[in-house]
Amino acid sequence: MTEKMAAAICEQIGRELAAHLEYLSIAAHFDADGLPELTRFFSDQAQEEHDHAMKFLAYVMEAGGPVTLPGVDGPRQTFASAEEAVELSLEWEKAVTGHINDLVDLALEQKDHATRAMLDWFVTEQVEEVAVMGELLQVVRRAGEGGLLLVEDYVARSAAGAGAGAGEGAAPA
Repeated sequence: MTEKMAAAICEQIGRELAAHLEYLSIAAHFDADGLPELTRFFSDQAQEEHDHAMKFLAYVMEAGGPVTLPGVDGPRQTFASAEEAVELSLEWEKAVTGHINDLVDLALEQKDHATRAMLDWFVTEQVEEVAVMGELLQVVRRAGEGGLLLVEDYVARSAAGAGAGAGEGAAPA
């Protein structure tokens, strides 16, 4: 693994950890509003982002690349509405997709086939993440702020259908 590839992956580790904090902040927002299913959903999302960071870190260490972890800005603390929180989450997932694609491009440019193969999992994961957040945003918009208990029901049913507690992929689909 080249230093350039390792540095790019380490930057992604920082993004994943920042997403972890963002999702924790959103979970706390929903918890303060007494919405336990949305709290659980975003807490689970936070854990997934942490797991992604650890997966990247383990790969860089295993591949013998130098590890230089970036600083992470604090998360946003307040959200005007559930829609705003979910919309920001969708935008974040779209941005992460772009960063993963950039990593794939760099791996291809450097003929780093091992890294490109490892990134395949993240490419597929991002398709799911964007789809899940997009669908949740649609449901939140349909329900409106006054209908968040309907969103709670949707999230609970989706998690039950996906096998609650099944880890990644257990989010609404």
